[in-house]
Amino acid sequence: MNKNKQYGAVSLFVVVFAALLITVVTVSFVRIMLQDQRQASSTDLSQSAYDSAQAGVEDAKRALVRYQSICAGSDASACADAKAKLDSSTCNEAVNGLKDVDINDGEVKVQEGSANKLNQAYTCVKIILDTVDYLGALAVDGSKLIPLESGPDNSFNTIKIEWFSKNNLPDSASDDVVLQPTSSQLPLLPQSGTGAWQQKTPSIMRAQLVQIGSNGFSLGDFDSVVDPSGQSNANTLFLYPVGITGQPPSFSSDLSFSNDTRRNSTTRPRVLLPVQCSGTLADGGYACSVTIKLPDPVGGGKRTAFLRLSSLYNKANYRVTMFNIDSANGVDDSINFNAVQPEIDSTGRANDLFRRVKVRVELSDVNFPYPDGAIDISGNFCKDFMVTDDVADYDPGTCKP
Repeated sequence: MNKNKQYGAVSLFVVVFAALLITVVTVSFVRIMLQDQRQASSTDLSQSAYDSAQAGVEDAKRALVRYQSICAGSDASACADAKAKLDSSTCNEAVNGLKDVDINDGEVKVQEGSANKLNQAYTCVKIILDTVDYLGALAVDGSKLIPLESGPDNSFNTIKIEWFSKNNLPDSASDDVVLQPTSSQLPLLPQSGTGAWQQKTPSIMRAQLVQIGSNGFSLGDFDSVVDPSGQSNANTLFLYPVGITGQPPSFSSDLSFSNDTRRNSTTRPRVLLPVQCSGTLADGGYACSVTIKLPDPVGGGKRTAFLRLSSLYNKANYRVTMFNIDSANGVDDSINFNAVQPEIDSTGRANDLFRRVKVRVELSDVNFPYPDGAIDISGNFCKDFMVTDDVADYDPGTCKP
């Protein structure tokens, strides 16, 4: 008798392990799909929450414009009430009362018509009208005119300028800052645009002060030299970064606008003024910092002042603060900018995800408009002038750079 025996154990194990492998691959694939879906949903909600916060910023800008229009009138009490509303610590109080702003359950829905598919809203908007500093960024050879305006009951006599932060370093660079050596000789500056000024070297900062006193002024006051009393209406300083690369500064830099030697020197002036800068930005902050004492305006009285900053050879993030320093009485008070660059703090929501945004906005004084610049160029500028009473005499000229 012949018996045929068949064995299926190997096939069974192959089938089992193949099934397990397919199950693991399928589960892993489904898990990756769900993870990507959640990530895409979170990204979408995050962007929607950010958009909601930006909607709060835009409504805050409208509130600032409303505040300006109120204060442009003659009702001082209404202006004070509008300012108190903006400075309120209560969420959304600054935008309460604006057209098309409806606060429900402590938040403002962000929607088009009656649709609110992503359940968007901004939950809290606050405005800081008077800030402790003025922040900004300058491109290479860029300039900015900054109103030095304090409150009606505050006065200042000193400003502090800080510039060149980590954001100005090349992306692949270390935290070290390349500085110019301290020297008693006037350095020779490279031609702009040649690349001789390193990207890790802070810019030369040109600081120009223009001011008038409340007792009146004449145009000649802006051309006169600093008189023995120390009064002046216009001065310019060229702040030159010096120090040791990789090391913090050995001492602070304190200057005065009376150091504008171009006005009162009979010999070759030292136009560039050395400023001790930090050779490293490992701890953040700004590489260069200088405190500058302001002269009294010609004729005296409460000053109306403007600071024009220009960044030469390199770009620069900067920060300006104001102080009232009385060395005799030991007073060193920080003075806030009065409605010059308000800060808006807005928190947006989409479903259960929140985003918070903080921005600074420019708030020009509608009662005192000031020119920033008719033209701003980097390079040559040529002008031809002609005075005539006959239009046929007009000649476009042959001016060439």
